[in-house]
Amino acid sequence: MKSFREKVFEETKKIPEGRTSTYKEIAEKAGSPNAFRAVGNILNKNYDPTIPCHRVVRSDGTTGGYNRGAKNKIQLLKKEKAIP
Repeated sequence: MKSFREKVFEETKKIPEGRTSTYKEIAEKAGSPNAFRAVGNILNKNYDPTIPCHRVVRSDGTTGGYNRGAKNKIQLLKKEKAIP
């Protein structure tokens, strides 16, 4: 049986380049709809480049945090044309 952490990484990997998903959407897809803060904490500790955690944003439309710096997250999302 997969852990919640593994499910979060699995769902995050499914986000295509140029798209975003919210922490809440990832929590729902991973089976715990109210665990959106846990999703943020899990992704904050991710350093695996195959998991595009920069594509996960807040429900209010802001980018949220990023373990490599918020400015880097915004640059990556702009480069991928996920945000204007």
